[in-house]
Amino acid sequence: MSSPLLTFTNSPTEMDLSTFLDVFGGVYEHSPWVAQTAWESNLTEQHNTSEGLSELMIEVIANAEHQRLLDLINAHPDLAGKAAINGELTAESTSEQAGAGISDCTPEEFEQFQTFNDAYKVKFGFPFIMAVKGSNRHKILGSFVERLPNNPDTEFQTAVDEINKIARFRLDAIAAGE
Repeated sequence: MSSPLLTFTNSPTEMDLSTFLDVFGGVYEHSPWVAQTAWESNLTEQHNTSEGLSELMIEVIANAEHQRLLDLINAHPDLAGKAAINGELTAESTSEQAGAGISDCTPEEFEQFQTFNDAYKVKFGFPFIMAVKGSNRHKILGSFVERLPNNPDTEFQTAVDEINKIARFRLDAIAAGE
């Protein structure tokens, strides 16, 4: 990723596990095991930046079993889905979806999201994942169209890659004090 090198105000290497999980446990949606595994891997000074910690967490993900990754993917909400409509998203997901203009969808666009979400889950067995920061609802809907023809293995890896992008955005935001 081409994000700037951001150093955390409070160094991860100086945090106990509880503090580390308080700060970084939500970076991967409803999956604090990623942060815990990263912390347990003996953090070094390079992990005091969002880039360094992101690389470590990506390594944790790369070494995870398939079922654990599937659980991680399934921990993510549908874009413009029922959880968003009912106000049940995490603060991070709410902010990310709102930033992409999903909350501004017309009724027809919400209907398109629902149709695509359903078709995607029927075909792949997990929700459509996309790092929406810097995107908009039109690009996201276009991504559904582009990705629905893919095979399950491609989409599984794409979902993991997109989750890692989401995590990096969240780490950058933490380092920036947002």
